[in-house]
Amino acid sequence: MADVEMKSAEKVKKTKKATEKPKKDAAAGDKPKLAKPVKPKKVVKRVKKPKSKKPTDKSEKKIKVKKVPKTPEELKKDREERKKKRLAEGKVPGCPETILKRRRLAAQRRARLRAKNLLAHKKKLLKRKIVFKRAEQYVLEYRRKFKDEIRLKKEAKKAGNFYVSAQPKVAFVIRIRGINGISPKVRKALQLLRLRQINNAVFIKINGATLPMLRLVEPYITWGFPNLRSIRMLVYKRGFGKINNQRKPLVSNKVIEKALGHNNIICMEDLVHEIFTCGSSFTKVSNFLWPFKLNTPTGGWRKKLNHYVEGGDYGCRERKINNLIAKMC
Repeated sequence: MADVEMKSAEKVKKTKKATEKPKKDAAAGDKPKLAKPVKPKKVVKRVKKPKSKKPTDKSEKKIKVKKVPKTPEELKKDREERKKKRLAEGKVPGCPETILKRRRLAAQRRARLRAKNLLAHKKKLLKRKIVFKRAEQYVLEYRRKFKDEIRLKKEAKKAGNFYVSAQPKVAFVIRIRGINGISPKVRKALQLLRLRQINNAVFIKINGATLPMLRLVEPYITWGFPNLRSIRMLVYKRGFGKINNQRKPLVSNKVIEKALGHNNIICMEDLVHEIFTCGSSFTKVSNFLWPFKLNTPTGGWRKKLNHYVEGGDYGCRERKINNLIAKMC
């Protein structure tokens, strides 16, 4: 019995030893747990603000000054100063290469355009001087010619003779009738003379080819010899040019120079001179000028079916055509 009790007591001791946890030794290297330090609370002292004293006098009150807006020049100056400051500090960001290239190309284009405009302006001034000189030469030429005729007439009268002036080389032809009862041959001749409407008019060189045509269509036209004043009035007041088969007004000398520059005709006075003197380029000038579209003469026609000599309207009027041009222009 005693042996059994001893064995049971040993078993109980073994089981207790197995269930008990081993105690950690502080000297074996285990760190003891430390308590967290407590932060001291900050003591904030409240400082009482002194109460502002209200100004008793009016002089002590603060006067609010309104800011005067800056002028555009001042703003521009400020911007430039800020820009310089940023450049000095090196704070300006770098610009992309594409934008710089675009700016360079734009600057080059502007420079080319400026140079082109400057050259065109110089050419324009030079051409204007040439035009004025030509006009002065023409005026002197016309005066000399008229004075010579007067002198020759006086000399012939002193000698008891008659002075016969040179035959006119240029005629001004005006159509006065329509197409009723017109023969095909006459119609074709009027088309060749470029007289397709009533009150149309053209300049024609008088020679062996044009005189028979004028006699053929005489019942439908009136014609005569224009003077310098009439030619200038027609070109300046009723002048239109044929450019690309279109009727364009002669608003500037550029239009004339573009069409007739190769014939050394660059201005209105060149046109007038070429027609009045019946120069070498008369045909080209006459074809360049669109047929003149005139008004019915003030006071109307007298009688279109009768010749001018018989008190009518058609036929040759010689120098009297200038009075009719003044009424129709």
